[in-house]
Parts: sequence; structure tokens; C-alpha cells
Amino acid sequence: MPEHAGKCPLCGGVKSAGNTTFTADMNASVVVVREVPALVCEQCGEAWIQDAVAAKLEAIVNDARNKHTLVEVAQWQDVA
Repeated sequence: MPEHAGKCPLCGGVKSAGNTTFTADMNASVVVVREVPALVCEQCGEAWIQDAVAAKLEAIVNDARNKHTLVEVAQWQDVA
């Protein structure tokens, strides 16, 4: 991931490599993944997740759905 990745389309701040917390609320269950790599705006804090990371997050959510997990919390380093 590049160290700086352009301007934030929301506020015009600079997007930089960082981490965010991803949450999926699926009505019957909730999945939280902490320390997810993302491009984060230095000004407003909005985060953008790249396609490869999003694909892995989708797999984590689908796995929790298949296990009928009520609440699942994971660290990105543990699942990546």
C-alpha cells in the first residue's frame, strides 16, 4: 500500500496508509475486525479499504455467517 494515496474526496485531506476497524452488522450477528489495513484521511479520519483486503473481509464475514456466530471479533494479523 502506498504511504500517501492522494486526496480525500470528502474533505480534501491527505490519505495515508493506516489501519481501521471493520464492522459488519448482519441482523442476527456482528463481525468486527480490528487493525484492518486501509487508506485513512489524516484530516477527517475516513478510511478506504482496497479490493484485496475487502475480499478477505468478505471471506471472514461469510465464515462467521456459516458458523452462525452471534458476535465475532478478530485482529487482522490473526486472520490475514
